[in-house]
Amino acid sequence: MRRFLRVGGLIGLAAPLPALAAPSSLLSSLGIGPAANGGLSVPMQIVILLTLLTLLPAAVMSVTPFLRIIVVLHFLRQALGTQSTPSNQVLIGLALFLTIVIVQPVAADMYHQGWEPMEAGKLSASQALDAGAQPLRMFLARFAREKDIALFLEISHRPAPRNRDALDLVVLIPAYVLSELKTGFQIGAVLFLPFLVIDLVVASVTLSVGMVQLPPIMISAPFKILLFVLVDGWNLVVGSLMRSFY
Repeated sequence: MRRFLRVGGLIGLAAPLPALAAPSSLLSSLGIGPAANGGLSVPMQIVILLTLLTLLPAAVMSVTPFLRIIVVLHFLRQALGTQSTPSNQVLIGLALFLTIVIVQPVAADMYHQGWEPMEAGKLSASQALDAGAQPLRMFLARFAREKDIALFLEISHRPAPRNRDALDLVVLIPAYVLSELKTGFQIGAVLFLPFLVIDLVVASVTLSVGMVQLPPIMISAPFKILLFVLVDGWNLVVGSLMRSFY
């Protein structure tokens, strides 16, 4: 309460001051103006950091292999017909740890090329940002389709670069998201096929024997789970997903 009263008192005192002195003195008194060395003050740095942290989950879900993995795992659960088993928390946790395994080399390259030189004083913040983004740019360019890249180059009215490594992140990130969504849906459609065959066979058998009132999914679900367990489905699905990024 005292802090709010101080801020209110500062604003009330600053109101009658001349127009030229009011903005700078008010910002300095609140602690959000430029620091003495010309950089941002600590409160402003905290505000920027908290703002970036709110965008971190969206970045993790869209700019990493997490997107493809979670889409495929949700398709797999729907194909098995197990409703909420495994739960969303389990699927998200599995996708997150698999993403860490895949992204770890890229994150290490970003750290060595961007953060370490900036910490040693060899690069400025903007130069470190450009250098650190290069491994991410190369990773996204590997999996972004040319058709999606061309679409966002046309939308953003940007000239086509000399090679894929020179693409801007503004173009690469949405192109990568579209490409990963298509890949995830393709893998999910392939996963659905064997379980769809089981559903069709069970439905035709139940109708032929006259069990109209019994839902076919109640009979087909144990057979689908049994088939998935016998072929070691989790190992096959996770192994195929991991190998698709290498």
